[in-house]
Amino acid sequence: MITVFTPSFADEANTNAQNLTAKEIVSRLPADQFRVVLLGDGAPDPRILARKNTEILQYSRHGNTARWLTRLLLSKIDIYFFPREGPLDTLFMFFRRSLGLPVALVTYVVAAVDVGVRPKMARAIRDADLVVGNSRYVAQTVKDRFGIEAETIHSGIKRELFYPPVEALCPGANLTVLYAGSFQARKRLNLVIREAANRPSVAFRLVGKGEQEEEEMCRSLVNELGCRNVTFVGHLSQQRLAEEMRKADVFFFPSVIEGHPQVLGQAASCGLPAVAMDLYRPDYVVHGETGYLVKSESELSDKLDLLLTDQDLRLKMSAAAARHALQFDWDRVTRDWESVFVEAASKRRKRH
Repeated sequence: MITVFTPSFADEANTNAQNLTAKEIVSRLPADQFRVVLLGDGAPDPRILARKNTEILQYSRHGNTARWLTRLLLSKIDIYFFPREGPLDTLFMFFRRSLGLPVALVTYVVAAVDVGVRPKMARAIRDADLVVGNSRYVAQTVKDRFGIEAETIHSGIKRELFYPPVEALCPGANLTVLYAGSFQARKRLNLVIREAANRPSVAFRLVGKGEQEEEEMCRSLVNELGCRNVTFVGHLSQQRLAEEMRKADVFFFPSVIEGHPQVLGQAASCGLPAVAMDLYRPDYVVHGETGYLVKSESELSDKLDLLLTDQDLRLKMSAAAARHALQFDWDRVTRDWESVFVEAASKRRKRH
């Protein structure tokens, strides 16, 4: 039995991307081979609650770091998985080094480190027994920056939720462009709105929430440009997001700062051709086959126009996107993590 701790929350309502990833992995790990300890601050995901050999360290109003740290130091933990940059991570890493704790560190890097990386994350990468990137590009930046070979394991897709529409959208129906993500300046929703202003006959639906100031600016821009074809949908559950994706024709994602955005994989799994930026080289999109990865604002507009005006191309890319997404199935992804945990635990035990 291998015991894995992750400073991730088991709460069903927690939709943070890193916590979603951890929950999907934990819920699928064989309970007869892996004991898992994680955090909780609300009603747990039912799959994790029902999982045997699982312990949830509950959040309280005071003293969480000290209580959790004591619990970890007194427990037989084999693997510390997916470190973040909080006080618990910092203190545990300190005691791991100073006391020589026989705990393997598996660091999952979910953003490129070619431009900059904060000191705590740099330490987590350097001290790790195994480093894994969530895309080939992210893994390459780890090697380039730190000289460390990193494996690649993508975030998976819940294919029971994200799947193509059973019936094809009616030819000649009004077209819909979908954006899904947080409202932040780096996401460049202003470009989505400006594209909508240039295409009054196409519906643009914006799913998500985020910084209040950014959302207010977006709403003001819609009013300024007179965009009656823009709908602010708000935050949606994973199930309702999938339903939105199945109703859309093109996924438009002009964000410039990302790790490996899972929403692109979810869109592909729903058969949505995507237009996104090439800066972070997402593996969820195959340029020219399942959508387009572009280098400029003008290209964003050109490729969006191409997909909206060429129905045959749009349908061809839709089918290709759905096929491409099959490789990101969560069951397959979790089997990769099982192998990583076994290897990491074996490495650490040999040293001690």
